Amino acid sequence: MPAAPHIAPHIPPDTTLRDLARLRRVRDRIDREYAQPLDVEALARGVHMSAGHLSRQFRLAYGESVYAYLMTRRIERAMALLRRGDLSVTEVCFEVGCSSLGTFSTRFTELVGVSPSRYRREAAGETEGMPPCVARQVTRPIRNREAPGKGTA
Repeated sequence: MPAAPHIAPHIPPDTTLRDLARLRRVRDRIDREYAQPLDVEALARGVHMSAGHLSRQFRLAYGESVYAYLMTRRIERAMALLRRGDLSVTEVCFEVGCSSLGTFSTRFTELVGVSPSRYRREAAGETEGMPPCVARQVTRPIRNREAPGKGTA
């Protein structure tokens, strides 16, 4: 008799549905509380897992670390705030839960391709008139694993 198919090809067979539910709760908490101080230990405690186990399972399930996922959520929100144009880059940095302007600017530039200040200047009217759901999709940052390889257009 053939083995039962996995839920997703990148989920290891020893990952239980209970673990997947816990990972989803962690991801949902990050989505809701991205602006709060969050760390892997606190997130793991919230779902009764060790920090190491959460880190490994999260990466296997979602293809990126807990920290990378959190930073992507923060950068997405920062992009929306910067497009609004009424907050400075520093204010946006703190509004989305980052405590270091340097780390925020570096990660923003990595994900978006331009610095936060340049994005603020150039993107102010970019999504004017678009429904918010379309604007989010059009301006969504590209995570490292989704970015085209060097030498491709």
